[in-house]
Amino acid sequence: MTPVLELRDAAVRYRGAVSDVVSDVSLAVEAGESLALVGESGAGKTTLLRLLLGLVRPTAGTVAFDGAGLDTRDREQMRRFRRGVQCVFQDPYSSLDPSRRIGAVVAEPLRSLGLESRSGAAPRVAAALERVGLGADAVDRYPHEFSGGQRQRIAIARAMVCEPRVILADEPVSALDVTTRVKVVDLLAELKQERGLTLVMVSHDLSVVASLCERTAVLERGRIVEQGATSQVLGDPGHPYTRRLIESVPRLPV
Repeated sequence: MTPVLELRDAAVRYRGAVSDVVSDVSLAVEAGESLALVGESGAGKTTLLRLLLGLVRPTAGTVAFDGAGLDTRDREQMRRFRRGVQCVFQDPYSSLDPSRRIGAVVAEPLRSLGLESRSGAAPRVAAALERVGLGADAVDRYPHEFSGGQRQRIAIARAMVCEPRVILADEPVSALDVTTRVKVVDLLAELKQERGLTLVMVSHDLSVVASLCERTAVLERGRIVEQGATSQVLGDPGHPYTRRLIESVPRLPV
């Protein structure tokens, strides 16, 4: 089976840098699976996610979508890609335009991809907001009227409104309190199950990774040093870096 997303010997070096941020990374994401990218700050997780999202072009190697190399100059391919791959960002306070009503925010992917007219978008926006647990009146309100957890639900609704096949999530619950975090993780798990979504998530929270992701890839200094089933990687890590990463997680004294 052809992976829905794939990196083939991918590398990224930003202008003026003396070394690669990501180097020689090969990673295949199968349709319907959930994959976590973990590692310390600066390990290259977010750059890897930006590669998979088509926001960064590799300086070497290839990013592939449905088996074909992603060409950001190919407008038709990028339109299919943007419809199929959506993102939920880390900070629900900065990812929503404060000057726009929620209805317009959630409808944005439908309009930018030419999927619906303004009137045609309304029922799809209402259905997306309802699915994430927000009432019909949300469309006429502004982001500042909602809590952090509600804003992240709105961001998820925006990502889901065009019915993508893949969701890329960059630390989607790290800015939330513990109780809200659990509810948002449960929502993502439900949506994955209902829609057969593919989920790729950057997270430093290994408990979230364990509960939501079937497979985990561990990054150290821009390279994948270990990957496999999450239960194996977190339960019986084979690489010294992974063991140190797990041991660094704070634990309550017994």
